[in-house]
Amino acid sequence: MIRFENLTKRFWTPSGSKTIASNLSLTIPSGVSVGLLGRNGAGKSTLLEMIGGTVAVDEGEIITTGTVSWPVGFAGSFHGDMTGSQNTRFVARVYGVDTGSLVAFVQDFAELGDHFHLPVRTYSSGMKSRLAFGISIGIPFDTYLVDEVTSVGDAAFKVKSRHVFEARMENAGAIVVSHSTPQLKLLCQAGLVLEEGACTYYEDIDDAIAHHHRNMGSKEDQ
Repeated sequence: MIRFENLTKRFWTPSGSKTIASNLSLTIPSGVSVGLLGRNGAGKSTLLEMIGGTVAVDEGEIITTGTVSWPVGFAGSFHGDMTGSQNTRFVARVYGVDTGSLVAFVQDFAELGDHFHLPVRTYSSGMKSRLAFGISIGIPFDTYLVDEVTSVGDAAFKVKSRHVFEARMENAGAIVVSHSTPQLKLLCQAGLVLEEGACTYYEDIDDAIAHHHRNMGSKEDQ
């Protein structure tokens, strides 16, 4: 369960204050895959980062039960001079999971070949993303935070990523950001719509998508 209690978050920009969340109070149930929708700049990624604890709230609080992942696929915290294998081992120790099992999973999943044993600073952005996704999804969490992760890699890798994600969702929940409404329909049961600091929860993803399309003034995918 994730609960927003009077949650408020604003940023100052050259054009003035931008509101991400304005006194939000709502509950996201446990064990549900939820699609997070909103126009570009609405603050979807920032909301994920607040839930994950990497961005501070201004007012109110976010209450979580169970374990919550960092945004799945986030590669910004890798140590560039360490290999993919060494970074994987480090994360395994931090989260208290079996090191050998996680390394074996990531090596097989990420399809990095010999690069898995080379410094991450030598990786392309796509290789870093595959490594990050493998590490993230290789650790069992109660709720996964997912930001456009299945857009990584070629068509075959996208299919594999979706299948692994769906397998995880048999025993976990997720909050998923994607610009593809067909993808959200495949991955999610419920939906959240973020617009001008307000956030509305729908038990049916189709209702959330319809609300989002009304906000965008279009019946087509954005």
